[in-house]
Amino acid sequence: MYLGRLGSLSTVSRKQPGFPFGSVMPYALDERGRPIFLISSMAMHTQNLHADPRASLLVTQPDASGDPLGASRVTVIGNVLTIPELEVPDARKLYLKLYANSKYWVDFEDFSFFRLEVVDVYYVGGFGVMGWVLASDYDLAQPDPLADAAAGIIEHMNADHKDALMLLAHVLAGIESQEATMTSVDRLGFHVRLKTQDGMKGTRIAFDREVSNPAETRKVLVEMVQQARQRP
Repeated sequence: MYLGRLGSLSTVSRKQPGFPFGSVMPYALDERGRPIFLISSMAMHTQNLHADPRASLLVTQPDASGDPLGASRVTVIGNVLTIPELEVPDARKLYLKLYANSKYWVDFEDFSFFRLEVVDVYYVGGFGVMGWVLASDYDLAQPDPLADAAAGIIEHMNADHKDALMLLAHVLAGIESQEATMTSVDRLGFHVRLKTQDGMKGTRIAFDREVSNPAETRKVLVEMVQQARQRP
């Protein structure tokens, strides 16, 4: 949610009761990870929300074009409500920081700030990695320290260290593979997608210790590969 800036907002259709209505929706996040929207009263999704605030926002991994089903995505479910007047200045500041061009219409009378009050969260981290996240846990969560650097780490590992990924998958996960691709990385470990004789498989490999920046990530990966090479 922190990395994404665009999602698919599904509201309950007024025209076709009971059917979901999807809209492309830019968003900002407040300090509790709640999505903030700036939307016009003339928009169909706004009319839907006034009739029924229940909605969901699907956000996919920003760089998922190469392998969308192997990438991360999250669906946040909740009620989308108008932000109280006293809280609008803070929401306005957060939103304009991300979408500077919004200054041209943010003060139009037909535009208002809305916020998704989270009820539940469903996360998919890739093939075979999925589950529900309690709204209370999501509310207390913080962006991972590697979030901004993850894309660069993944690109580097997949371009220059595929053999190392295959080795780690073999030694630490017991999976023999002909090809390995890192699909995500965070402070505790990484996910890798593997091409094996039995088809595609996915697994997660934990770091030997928690990391907090790219330099620590590189150091722990080098150490893990060295240890893996020494094993019989």
